[in-house]
Amino acid sequence: MVALTLSIGSLLTATGVIAWFATSMSSVTALIPAFIGVLLLIIGLIARRGENVRRHAMHVAMVVALLGALGSLMNVAKIGSLIDGSAERPAAIVVSLTMFVALVVYLAFGIRSFVQARKARTSSTAA
Repeated sequence: MVALTLSIGSLLTATGVIAWFATSMSSVTALIPAFIGVLLLIIGLIARRGENVRRHAMHVAMVVALLGALGSLMNVAKIGSLIDGSAERPAAIVVSLTMFVALVVYLAFGIRSFVQARKARTSSTAA
């Protein structure tokens, strides 16, 4: 899960920086995926320190991912205007959609990992 956190963090950081340059550095909001990505990178590096820290760090990473996904929903909801060509800020919709999909996939893998870890803990204590 730590490797996935670092990968998603890197992807979002790159997405934000590319979006910022692609929009002629006109708005800091293009960097929002990079801010979320850097947070995930920091959390991933903290999680490498040990098992006790990893558990807490991964929970924090999931909260960051959930907040990021929810925050991107406003622009993701405008995908219809992107498809029909009437979007005011098409780059914002594409970047938000990228961030949303990456974070939802990350959340799905994280929840799956938490469930497996819980099952492993309960089966090892029952034995």
